Amino acid sequence: MSTLHPNRRNAIRRRLLTWFDAGRRDLPWRRTADPYAIWVSEIMLQQTQVATVVDYYRRFLQAFPSVEALADADLDEVLKLWEGLGYYSRARSLHKAARHVAADLDGRVPHTVEELRKLPGIGAYTAGAIASIAFGVAEPVVDGNVARMLCRLQRIAQPPKAPATQRQLWDLAADLVPPGTPGDFNQAMMELGAMVCRPTNPDCPRCPLGTLCEARRAGLQHDLPPRTPGKAVPHHTVVAGVIFRSDGRVLIDRRPQEAMLGGLWEFPGGKVRPGEGLAEALQREVREEVGLEVGVDDTLCVVNHAYSHFRITLHAFGCRRVSGRARAIECDAVRWVSPDQLDRYAFPRANGRIIEQLT
Repeated sequence: MSTLHPNRRNAIRRRLLTWFDAGRRDLPWRRTADPYAIWVSEIMLQQTQVATVVDYYRRFLQAFPSVEALADADLDEVLKLWEGLGYYSRARSLHKAARHVAADLDGRVPHTVEELRKLPGIGAYTAGAIASIAFGVAEPVVDGNVARMLCRLQRIAQPPKAPATQRQLWDLAADLVPPGTPGDFNQAMMELGAMVCRPTNPDCPRCPLGTLCEARRAGLQHDLPPRTPGKAVPHHTVVAGVIFRSDGRVLIDRRPQEAMLGGLWEFPGGKVRPGEGLAEALQREVREEVGLEVGVDDTLCVVNHAYSHFRITLHAFGCRRVSGRARAIECDAVRWVSPDQLDRYAFPRANGRIIEQLT
């Protein structure tokens, strides 16, 4: 395990905690000692910016103020409150984990990293954050912000996601975390990475560790950590059909739980294959997904949307049923609903643009 000289370790701890105590952001999850509320915040903050999370966090805790309340909720309720926050597997895992905690652990959130990591959706970083912040356990954390800050602080020139570098960073974080105030210290490291030691244009003059930073001393703070060249982002053409019934209702189906965006509702459709026309692709997708033969009418809208690893152009069409009975074939459920009922269901953001055309 990599260790720091005691004087350097103590200086980093002291300066970082003093800086954090003087100017920490006033965030709702910092006003509670409830392990459940802290757990919810850490799940929401995975791959999502603080400013986006705040309102979702407040609404979620208002609807589900305890682990028992979340465990008793239907997944549809949970996903509806999560709608727009993205990375929906987090919500499904959180709901599943809450049911386990409520049923098998007497509603008590585990306090050790080992036990926390047994819960769905909790990895090394999230377990360390919950254990240190909620329970005062001296466990390290390394997220993207912390990794960047430590690479600059120690002048680590290897890519931070490389396995050897990850081990080095976790060792450093473990060496730094103080036994008395691990939660504050870990939050201070994350705060410094988010607010000062930024990916580009780090605000070195404002950094409490400026004179201790090896990258700054060498003039390399803008070059470290090294950036991995980005890959080309795939693009897919997608079609969706708003299938109208004679009574004005439209057909929606629920995506399989194990699929991307699992558990959300959508209008039937899918990817266009090479050589297919849009209408041809939509008729095939609807047939395979819900068992209907449809006629394709006018375009309702075209939506460009970016996910984390690919982009889509979604073409939505009005459709009419020609034959067949709607049934769940390549989806978990189907439902005919009136347009004014669509806001009761959780939809992917791109489908939300279609709904705007109907209501």
